[in-house]
Amino acid sequence: MNVSKVTEDIYQLSVNVEDILFEGLWEIPNGVGMNSYIIKGEKTAIVDGVCGWDGVPESLFKLLDELKIDPKSIEYLIINHMEPDHSGWIEDFKKIHSDFKVVCTQRSADLLEAFYDHTENIIIAKDDFTLDLGKGHVLQFVEIPNVHWPDTMVTFDTLTGTLFSCDAFGSFGKVDKDNYDDMLTQEEIDFFENEAVRYYSNIVAAFSIPVKKAIEKCSTLPINIVAPGHGIVWRKNPEKIIEDYARYASYQRGPAKEEITLLWGSMYGMTEKAVKHSIQVLEDEGIKVHVHRVPETDWGTILSSVWVSTGVIIAAPTYEYKMFPPVAAALDEIGKKKVCNRKVFSFGSCGWSGGAQRELKEIVERNCLNWEFLDPVEFKGSPGEEDLELIAERVKELVRQVKLTVNNL
Repeated sequence: MNVSKVTEDIYQLSVNVEDILFEGLWEIPNGVGMNSYIIKGEKTAIVDGVCGWDGVPESLFKLLDELKIDPKSIEYLIINHMEPDHSGWIEDFKKIHSDFKVVCTQRSADLLEAFYDHTENIIIAKDDFTLDLGKGHVLQFVEIPNVHWPDTMVTFDTLTGTLFSCDAFGSFGKVDKDNYDDMLTQEEIDFFENEAVRYYSNIVAAFSIPVKKAIEKCSTLPINIVAPGHGIVWRKNPEKIIEDYARYASYQRGPAKEEITLLWGSMYGMTEKAVKHSIQVLEDEGIKVHVHRVPETDWGTILSSVWVSTGVIIAAPTYEYKMFPPVAAALDEIGKKKVCNRKVFSFGSCGWSGGAQRELKEIVERNCLNWEFLDPVEFKGSPGEEDLELIAERVKELVRQVKLTVNNL
């Protein structure tokens, strides 16, 4: 648990969470920071609320105690969105302090009743609605729906230029009390950039169009500090995380980076032989490649690689007239995130019949991904020399197309 000063009258409360599946689905090998903020004007407000993953608020109360803030002095609970990792503490908070006002969007208010049966003292915040806390801290609210829940808004302190952005501009990765960009080394900044890509591709990617709209709306605000619900606070260079998110959003339609993701599975080692050959060709071609075997690699890692890659290689055998199921499942998730307009090559082994390539085509068409395919290579049993030579040619052509596409931006 950490308490730190963001800027004048504004404090961050943060708790790290590890060893869970985020949203019950995503692995977070480097954990995640859960951030809440206190604004102390003449009146006190809390922006979102840190809590244990199970909603127990003891961690929040301990942090408030460090700041010598009586929870009963908090007049406003500002809920930027109602996802339980930001709101799960409200039920227990009500038990010790019932005289407070909630500030949220109308959609959040509906969820507040559905989740916690709370219907009293709710102030509905619409675009440009303001709340004066005193001492110059006038809060302005901007709705940014579907980043990544329909009820989401951001809170902006007009005095300090602090944007409390909730899940927008956030990242995975544990934080400590020095979790500010002006207090971190370049290596640490790079770490959180990688964690931001993983967070974006796993949590926000499907909502890239709303992200672009949100960035456009927020661009009218004189932002000095970006204070997200997860990850580090950006007060030296807040433009960086905003520009990063704009770039991540652009990757959905492509092109992305001059990189290739090789996603593969193999039952008896026959497809694997061709995979090893492909990896050698890619290394010889001098292009960055992410290699992921399924089901050994988690979906979150696969998504973060595919999201930043302009090229994709899919290597999977036929299994019961269809694609090897772990590869098909990973592709389905990639499809749901709408990773579009990639350059793609596929190959794999089959026995008495094919079928993997047909299912691949079905997944891509069903999700409207608009992938541009090189001719696939399907071989019976183990790949022969001619198969390997043809695969090498296709891989080299994919590399050529990826480089051409990215460099012609």
